[in-house]
Amino acid sequence: MKKIAFHTLGCKVNQVETEALIEDFVSRGYELVEFDDTADIYVINSCTVTHVSDRKSRAMLRRAVRRNPDALVVATGCVAQVDAEQLAAIEGVNLVVGNHDKENLAVIIEDYMQRGHASKEIFVSPITRADKPRKILYSYHHQRTRAFVKIQDGCQNFCSYCIVPMARGPVRSKAPEIVLQEIDQLVQLGYKEIVLTGIHTGCYGADIPDWDLSRLIAAILDQIAGPYRIRLSSIEPLELDEKLLSILAADRRMCRHLHIPLQSGSNAVLKAMGRHYDRDYYKQLINFAAARIPGMAFTADVMVGFPAETDRDFKDTYDLIAELPLSDLHVFKYSIRKGTRAAQMFVQVPEPEKNLRSEKLLELAKNKKLAFAKQFIGQRFNLLVEEKSGKDKYIGMTDNYLEVAVQSEENLCGQSVTVEIASADSQVITGNICIERR
Repeated sequence: MKKIAFHTLGCKVNQVETEALIEDFVSRGYELVEFDDTADIYVINSCTVTHVSDRKSRAMLRRAVRRNPDALVVATGCVAQVDAEQLAAIEGVNLVVGNHDKENLAVIIEDYMQRGHASKEIFVSPITRADKPRKILYSYHHQRTRAFVKIQDGCQNFCSYCIVPMARGPVRSKAPEIVLQEIDQLVQLGYKEIVLTGIHTGCYGADIPDWDLSRLIAAILDQIAGPYRIRLSSIEPLELDEKLLSILAADRRMCRHLHIPLQSGSNAVLKAMGRHYDRDYYKQLINFAAARIPGMAFTADVMVGFPAETDRDFKDTYDLIAELPLSDLHVFKYSIRKGTRAAQMFVQVPEPEKNLRSEKLLELAKNKKLAFAKQFIGQRFNLLVEEKSGKDKYIGMTDNYLEVAVQSEENLCGQSVTVEIASADSQVITGNICIERR
């Protein structure tokens, strides 16, 4: 029995696709081992959203080669799709397989091994609208407490800084009946939280007549019974409408958490990015949604150091974030992505200035996260316990994205418990269990 190991970088979509690959290989008789173990095959599912993720992808390939120089080392994912030659040039890498061919990886690898894998090979094809996301059914409950369901792939916004449309192709939605089948199976397997994810989740249904994200969620809630909750992974500002907010407000199975990318609080920078909204639109959207759904957590992506971003532009971003009821930030430093429009913008922000701006936003995010948590002290929540953290200590997540630590002598992993928030500081939010686990 051949041993196979995986390492996944980047977004939740990549993670979902890796789990589908694991299912495929295990069903073919392969033994799954940890990436740091000695394996016969190593698969690195790469990410190219920033130059840092590019570098990490290459580093993991080299680590696999060092771990077992005789192993078959395979690169797949987004770097493989947009820059296959770069990965193929790494000594010890045998196969490079792009996103288009990723779902056929097991067949490609087995054919390659049967032919003696004497030379490097690259499998990269253009991604078209015909390449619909395939059905992913699990045969067992994977390690994570939350299950991620890929409902669509691709993006065609072509923001000026972003290489994702080149790596992922145009928007393609998974058929609603397949999404429903996948979620029903996951609920039957015992998953208590389902995360709807995609490259551009809010565009779901753009290529399916009469369907959109709101209708899909309504169908899930109407047709699938069981003790589960639904979380959205991310939604763009222009795609959060009254219909979707009404569903979030009306059904307790919907998690009160929205990740809504901001990217910048400067109108000039937003225009240069090609984001199609301004700071006032974003501000009104967040404030309206916060008033509509009490206790809602809002998180956001923010980029610093976009070409020609001035001190004033950054101040506009900082001030807007400080004003808004955001509970956390994902802060990114701009990095040049070959083939994007922003790569042609010659006024680059110096790296030390990017670092300084990033640090300021991270400190602001830390303060906002703590302030958000403190307002819930004394309130009760349903906590989905995700992992054990020390003796009799467990960590879980509320529907509104509070990570809470509780004490219990019983094994709570994967269970739902009602907790009362007892305290919150910069290190940890603690809760007390109120009733029996479920």
